Amino acid sequence: MQFHNGGGTEIAQIAIEEGASNEGQLIFKTGGTTTAMTINKDGHITKPLQPAFSVTNTGSAQSWNAGTTTQVTFDSERFDVNGDFGSNQFTAPVDGKYYLSINMAFQNLDTGATSYLIDIFTSNRRYLKFLHMGLYGGSDNSHGFSLSILADMDANDIAKAQVAQNGGSNQTSLNNDAEFLHFTGFLVC
Repeated sequence: MQFHNGGGTEIAQIAIEEGASNEGQLIFKTGGTTTAMTINKDGHITKPLQPAFSVTNTGSAQSWNAGTTTQVTFDSERFDVNGDFGSNQFTAPVDGKYYLSINMAFQNLDTGATSYLIDIFTSNRRYLKFLHMGLYGGSDNSHGFSLSILADMDANDIAKAQVAQNGGSNQTSLNNDAEFLHFTGFLVC
């Protein structure tokens, strides 16, 4: 089935695939030729343009100054479906609910610090994870953090990862091992 605008230009299409490996697939195309969604014969749905990203940093350890909030940088994309991640932040292409997650490991924790925090900052809201140093008695040299949220984002809202330290000196840094540091997200609905 093809759909055309008033000028006769094809603007959408619904097609059934034939062939041994993909027989019975239902394909939805927008703009006449862009596959927006496929339902295979077993009912599995794929959306090749659905916003999703996974980024990390493989460079040197990132550090920051005590008493400041610092944006985390990323130099490596594992994937960026729809190309919405750039300049160390995700930009929502459409209004919706987005799952966002950050995982990181702090190294060289400062026993003089009162607390550390990570956050996912969006245009609409800031989501925080707090680590009070009093719980650790200064015995840990490193600590892992993770934070996952479901954020309400409008088209063109941004999301970025940040870190901060309250009190102490400037000695803590992020472990930039790709297994420890990653920022991910996708459009849920």
